[in-house]
Amino acid sequence: MDLTAFPRVSLGSWPTPLDDAPRLAAALGGPPVLVKRDDVNGLGAGGNKLRKLEFLLGAAVEQGADTIITFGALQTNHGRQTAAACAKLGLRCELVLTAKVPMSGPAYEQSGNVVLDHMFGANVHVCATPEEAVEVYDRVNHAGAVTLPVGGSNALGTLGYVAAAVELVGQLGERGIDDACVVVPQGSGATAAGLALGTELLGWPGTVHAASVSHSAEEATAELHRLATDAAGLLGRAAPKLGHVTVTDDTIGAGYGVPTDEMWAVLKLFASTEGVILDPVYTGKAAVAFERLAPTLTKPVVFLHTGGLPGFYGYAPQAVNQYR
Repeated sequence: MDLTAFPRVSLGSWPTPLDDAPRLAAALGGPPVLVKRDDVNGLGAGGNKLRKLEFLLGAAVEQGADTIITFGALQTNHGRQTAAACAKLGLRCELVLTAKVPMSGPAYEQSGNVVLDHMFGANVHVCATPEEAVEVYDRVNHAGAVTLPVGGSNALGTLGYVAAAVELVGQLGERGIDDACVVVPQGSGATAAGLALGTELLGWPGTVHAASVSHSAEEATAELHRLATDAAGLLGRAAPKLGHVTVTDDTIGAGYGVPTDEMWAVLKLFASTEGVILDPVYTGKAAVAFERLAPTLTKPVVFLHTGGLPGFYGYAPQAVNQYR
């Protein structure tokens, strides 16, 4: 797949590691386990959004943008990585954040991604309601501004994980693995959609399992298919079939960003077996699905670690109560 026709800026350190996780595999009692470490790709404390932002900001820079505006919850990983990327590229960053998650207190409201947003020089606008967010957006928007969607999830952002699919399939091939199941969190959708589209275009025989962290399986499936189809259109390809993709929603719990007992337990499992830290919002919820799925498989299973470590500290009081 030739992606060179699309403007792109360099933000991440590629390829990210694909690590064997033998102690985690032994604890699960299933097939070999590997962890794709998109959490350790450098800029802005790492994370999956950098792959999307390389294409999104590449287009913005080509358009002559001087400001990037984007949205998210208070502890948004996308906002933090956008702020870091804007700092690197010399762009003004306006983050319009809303209180989507029923969490409060100094740790959640002032630490983690929030403090990093300010360190990276972003203008952070915390809004109590969607209506207030619209008012703020209208105020900061101007002719030189480019607006990015929540999570960087549109057709162009999806190309970041089409490229990641090529990278991952190549790394698996180097290990002699030609069939595996990749488990990935699905929030705004472009990460899972890009992997799904990329692996289909490659003709790879493996499967992709998207664990929704915010929407019903029906809604998440529709969004994944929409993004993959739109991205395929950018590449001049037909709409993908995505028959190798499954989507579940049974690990969300009470809602997006709300911890569950299973999530806390799987964070401890990853940390105590492999020294890998997950976050409570995305990777933690997806890892519960991974923990359930892996023992039922006979082929290797890959956990795509999308990052989110700074957000963990927003949940520090709860974590202390869990693990001390």
